[in-house]
Amino acid sequence: MKIKIKEVATELGKSSKEILEACKELGIVAKSANSSITPEDAMKISEFIKNPVKKEEKKEVKKEEKKETKPSTPSIRKRGIRIVRKAKTPPTQKEEKKEDNKEEKVETIQKEEKKTQIKQTTPSQTKKKEKKKVAKAIDKGSELAIDREIAEINSIEENQIELLDLSFVDIKMPLEDEKPKKVVNANKATKKPKVAAKPQKKSITKVTKKKKYAKKEKKQETIYVQSETRVYELAEKIGKPLQEVIDKFREYGEELDKNDFINGDYIEMLAEDFGIDVKLYNPLEKYDYVARYDEIEDDEKDLVERPPIVTIMGHVDHGKTTLLDRIRNSRIAAKEAGGITQHIGAYMVEKDGKKITFLDTPGHEAFTSIRERGANVTDIAIIVVAADDGVMPQTKEAIKHAQNADVPIIVAINKIDKPDANPDRVITQLSEFGIMPTEWGGEHEFVKLSAKTGEGIDELLETILLQAEIMELKANPKRNAKAVVIEAEIQKGRGPVATVIIQNGTLKKGDSVVCGITYGRMRSLMNDLAKQVKSASPGEPVQIIGLNEVPKAGDYLVAMKNDKEARTYAEKWKEYLIEKERSKTTKATLEDLQKMMLEAKIKKLPVIVKADTNGSVEAINYSLKELRNDEVRVDIINSGIGDISENDVILASAGEKTAIILGFNVKETNEAKRKAKQLGVEIKIFNIIYDLIDYVKDRLSELLSPEIEEVYTGKAEVRAIFPTKSGDKVAGCMVMDGAVHNDDYVKVIRDSEVIYEGKISSLKRFKDDVKEVTKGNDCGIMVEGFNDFKEYDMLETFKKVQKKAKFK
Repeated sequence: MKIKIKEVATELGKSSKEILEACKELGIVAKSANSSITPEDAMKISEFIKNPVKKEEKKEVKKEEKKETKPSTPSIRKRGIRIVRKAKTPPTQKEEKKEDNKEEKVETIQKEEKKTQIKQTTPSQTKKKEKKKVAKAIDKGSELAIDREIAEINSIEENQIELLDLSFVDIKMPLEDEKPKKVVNANKATKKPKVAAKPQKKSITKVTKKKKYAKKEKKQETIYVQSETRVYELAEKIGKPLQEVIDKFREYGEELDKNDFINGDYIEMLAEDFGIDVKLYNPLEKYDYVARYDEIEDDEKDLVERPPIVTIMGHVDHGKTTLLDRIRNSRIAAKEAGGITQHIGAYMVEKDGKKITFLDTPGHEAFTSIRERGANVTDIAIIVVAADDGVMPQTKEAIKHAQNADVPIIVAINKIDKPDANPDRVITQLSEFGIMPTEWGGEHEFVKLSAKTGEGIDELLETILLQAEIMELKANPKRNAKAVVIEAEIQKGRGPVATVIIQNGTLKKGDSVVCGITYGRMRSLMNDLAKQVKSASPGEPVQIIGLNEVPKAGDYLVAMKNDKEARTYAEKWKEYLIEKERSKTTKATLEDLQKMMLEAKIKKLPVIVKADTNGSVEAINYSLKELRNDEVRVDIINSGIGDISENDVILASAGEKTAIILGFNVKETNEAKRKAKQLGVEIKIFNIIYDLIDYVKDRLSELLSPEIEEVYTGKAEVRAIFPTKSGDKVAGCMVMDGAVHNDDYVKVIRDSEVIYEGKISSLKRFKDDVKEVTKGNDCGIMVEGFNDFKEYDMLETFKKVQKKAKFK
């Protein structure tokens, strides 16, 4: 029988994190609160927790052992400085003395080492000794050579003196400066520079080379480039041909156009390859309000525990909203059109006195960007997989987003109440993506549940709280607020409305805020229960009113000191974005002209998109841009949030071709209805994204050229060939199947291969022209542009029928 970590923690009155730390100390394998261990391991943990003194004693003993075993002499010898004094002996005698004095030298060195261990000399004393020895060498006029490599006993010359390296002692800077001066003087005093001068000459040449190289570097001009710039601008700045720069990016695996933006990492790689000195700068560094906020460190005393932000992700119709509905004990799923979540919802629930913030992201493929945004603001990701359906495309995508955001993943295997449910198959499928349960030695928690019956819901919430406890999520409620926009829209009578989640600090009613290119003062704060609140703390979702425009989903909101400061930041960002758009080049290359010609041939379906929220507009635009092939595409003239107005209708009729207005969860005003009827503008409103996309596909199908379908009519065998006066040949045939018509197309088949395809130019029965010859009758057939008939060729006839093409 095995015991879970969380059960051991409850019994000992400790947190799961403390128990997991104890497991690490004892070498027990346990990766999460739900990991199982043996009763023997549980006893070891209990003893370890109850007797923490032993752990301290062991550390002290280890420290003492380390102190005793530290060798002092060898380390000093290895890092020592050798001053070699060579005696003035003739070269013939030197070689004889080397072998005789080897043993004496080893003994003298060992004695000197012992002396250094016994005598505890002060830094000042050692310095004096060094000075004296150097002075003697200078007086005698003998050579001095400094060698900092590790000395070997056999290489020590006669009369060597080995000085200790005192780099570990607090030596004053002037004394360090004095040493090289004395060495230089000694070199000047030498009379025989042949032996010792060689290495010195080498070192001198190296220094001069370095100086020359440094001069070259100084001459190289530094090019200043914005941390985010267009490809053509970068090419102009560094003085390289545009095509060469594009080809370089292609080597990096990036297929870029001249107007595409590139970030600092790629610019630095390119500069390194071209050997150019490039320095990156951020033109808006001064007005980067998020970076300025993050620069200020929070005081540890002010940090408090905050609720975890949990994102529910997964494939469409796998029960994400129903699961959240069960947790909140409400009926949200029934309110959503078609039971499909159209945009992010942020909700807060409470379990055992602790709060959890949930984000529900759509599973439909059109909402890729919303799921990615949800994963980036979350602390924990719950991947919902239906036990009867298994891993699907959006499941894989959700796993990818969670892994890219580097957040812990909890897998919720839903619909286990269904008869065809197979949770083991789901676990096997997920293991292919590196998502392994703790029971299999993995790092991920798996919870089997049924959102319909409520089975396993409590276990899921407990797992979330345990994971949050291990993560130690904290925030400072005393600071000004920092939040992230989850969703934004325009509401009639309320203006721009945004849903945000507070990441740090406290957002209060009346605060001046900046959010991307928007700013304003908080007029209203509403929580997830639709109640007005005066403030919102870290981890809480809140709906805000007071911004001058609709912010972009994913933008950061930061509270400022006053309205003036907030407005300045927002306007600077807006100016930068306008300049960024203006920087798009109008120069057209031959390649651009070719693209323009191809685009001109493509038939376009002009549309205007209006939706209820920013996220919905983003998702619809993304889906519509994907609807294209070599023949047709969607042209989005304009898109925005809010009801369809008279201005939208006028804009739709202004182009060469009248645009279709597509509405999503919005209404059309009476003025818009009248104007649309007058100008002949089509308005279509939907409340399910599937229906909108299917409608656009049908309209694109109308623009496609009709498909040609071949309809088989008959088959005839060549029995004889007859020449004509004009030089053409007539194939005398027997109709073997179906009927042959005088306006049919024909394939000439020889040895089971089609050798020619054309049209029948003449069909005769005896000498008369006929329209049709049926099975079992003889006939004469002439084919346009073909005379090379042979006996037993097969002529297969067919008609070409035009069929309405369908967009795929």
